[in-house]
Amino acid sequence: MLKVGVLGAGHLGKIHLRLLQQSEKYELVGFYDENHENGEKIAKEFGYKQFHTIATLLHAVDVIDIVTPTLSHYKCAKVAIKSGKHVFIEKPISNSVAEAEEIIALSKEYNIKGQVGHVERFNPAFLATKDLVENPMFIETHRLAEFNPRGTDVPVVLDLMIHDIDVILSVVKSKVKTVNASGVSILSETPDIANARIEFENGCVANLTSSRISLKNMRKTRFFQKDAYISVDFLEKKCEVVKMKDAPENPGDFDMILQNAEGIRKQIYFANPDVSQNNAILDELETFADAINNDTTPVVTLEDGTEALRVAYQIIESSKK
Repeated sequence: MLKVGVLGAGHLGKIHLRLLQQSEKYELVGFYDENHENGEKIAKEFGYKQFHTIATLLHAVDVIDIVTPTLSHYKCAKVAIKSGKHVFIEKPISNSVAEAEEIIALSKEYNIKGQVGHVERFNPAFLATKDLVENPMFIETHRLAEFNPRGTDVPVVLDLMIHDIDVILSVVKSKVKTVNASGVSILSETPDIANARIEFENGCVANLTSSRISLKNMRKTRFFQKDAYISVDFLEKKCEVVKMKDAPENPGDFDMILQNAEGIRKQIYFANPDVSQNNAILDELETFADAINNDTTPVVTLEDGTEALRVAYQIIESSKK
């Protein structure tokens, strides 16, 4: 079993601690939190071992799970990698693309593995449909959340939209051509609502909307491609697949047939992929353990996390114009 330590014991850090303790692929050694008072409270309540310096925690583990505020990701990753430890870094990978690129360079220099916590890649509804997404040409996403003060220290693009950016980049096998965006600050110093249009070199267009001051929660993505429409509800963990094929010469009474102006007839049918319920956070942590143990490429690489961050900043810069 890999010995793992957690940096950061806030809301998400506590979830990681609980899941790592349950995991059969890790041995949870303990955690470090900058707020020693908070750390003592968590250690007392849950029984996790609290370390009082990052150095002593690093010395005791093989893997470091970085669940600190984004501003400190780079600093934490740098010291962990230089200590020869594999790093799991919550999204976004860091506060700037330059920092993220240095994390990549260090990981290669010290020959360690890294994974970024883009958890929607492990959402069961996405897992059930991702192999059906083939060369999508239009993608539409809505990620709406009720207001929560936690996370408002960064723009909504880095807080929420980056999930959808990463998912889109994982299925569109083409480079980004142009980005156009707009954003509005309502309650925060940074944009709370943002809309972005990403055009890819292969002609695919993605339209993304994110809000953290919505009256209801929504996390839906729709993929449109030749002869298929695929809808993924990341919140409800449900999916819908509508496909078209050439209509039979003698359709049945209940077959759904469409005919266009040129007389071409298509049959509509529905596919219902099995959605196997899982714990996405546990899965992302355990696939990282597999990548380390089997010397394979992590599901969400440091490079993936950097590209998502790069596009996020393109969106932020475009929205300022």
